[in-house]
Amino acid sequence: MAKLQNALVIAEAVLAILLMAGVLIQTPKASGLGGTIGGGDSGLGGGYRTRRGLERQIYWTTWVLVVAFLICSIANVWVTTHLSG
Repeated sequence: MAKLQNALVIAEAVLAILLMAGVLIQTPKASGLGGTIGGGDSGLGGGYRTRRGLERQIYWTTWVLVVAFLICSIANVWVTTHLSG
């Protein structure tokens, strides 16, 4: 079972790196709370803005990576606690 545990740790590390990259390359919507309410001077218009094209794909890919990371983490904990005997 050490091989399975090692594979889960490696998968978790790879998912963590991909997740960080996915979060970092997303386009910021506004500058803080003021930009969200509408007081930002960044020219984005404030408020809600729909995601389109590549931005939408990156957004949903990031959520898929979040779910995969959580599943991998829970599986790693389960394997460590139940199969270590």
